[in-house]
Amino acid sequence: MARDGGTVRGIWPVLEALRSGRVVERVLLRRGPLSDQLREVQQVARQTGVPIQLVPPERLDRATKGDHQGVVAFVSEVPVQDLDEVIAKAYEAGRTPLLLALDGVTDVRNIGAISRSAECFGADALIVPMAGSARLGPDAIKSSAGALMRLPVCRVGNLVKALERARGHGLHIAACTEKGPHALDAGNLGQPLVLVLGSEGEGVSAPILRMADELLRIPMQGRLGSLNVSVAAGIALYAVSRSRSDAGSSGG
Repeated sequence: MARDGGTVRGIWPVLEALRSGRVVERVLLRRGPLSDQLREVQQVARQTGVPIQLVPPERLDRATKGDHQGVVAFVSEVPVQDLDEVIAKAYEAGRTPLLLALDGVTDVRNIGAISRSAECFGADALIVPMAGSARLGPDAIKSSAGALMRLPVCRVGNLVKALERARGHGLHIAACTEKGPHALDAGNLGQPLVLVLGSEGEGVSAPILRMADELLRIPMQGRLGSLNVSVAAGIALYAVSRSRSDAGSSGG
């Protein structure tokens, strides 16, 4: 298979990657008329739910060090786990599940920093959509100080449906947003929980805000009124940790 780091190049290697069950994050196809073979790649990618981008040849040249035949695939270097299994394992281990869902976070450094905080605070998994998210490649792994290789990651095709699945397992969906009517420390953080964080530009998307069980804001006093998403994740995770620690102390 023709590979350069986390990329696979060439028609047959990309088809093999798509059909092998590996996690292909996205496929870049040369813009313009497609050959029969490239149309087959496009069809298989659509069937497997892999995002496709049509790009000029120069973009493909920059992504590879060799002949790409008009197609390049980005393959996840991070182990990926099933969402339902991760939640079930947390319950079986006697833990109160805590998951982080990232909605539209496209900066690899932010994903890396969030993963590092999530691992430090004992989160059970990170939920990351296949489309509209940063690559989980070497840069993200480096930014996470290796946490992405230890923290379970669940890649999902549709974040709203994934959150509904988590809710079916008894998890409370709390979206962190400056639009939230309640302060973070007033939230229901002690129960099985998915914390949802959005991009710095758009925040948590409207469909998720509508389906969330709770909208929570981080109280701030400065004029900017917004935080870097990785900083917000760290604050939210600390609030959950503190809430659960206080509940355990009072219960004891």
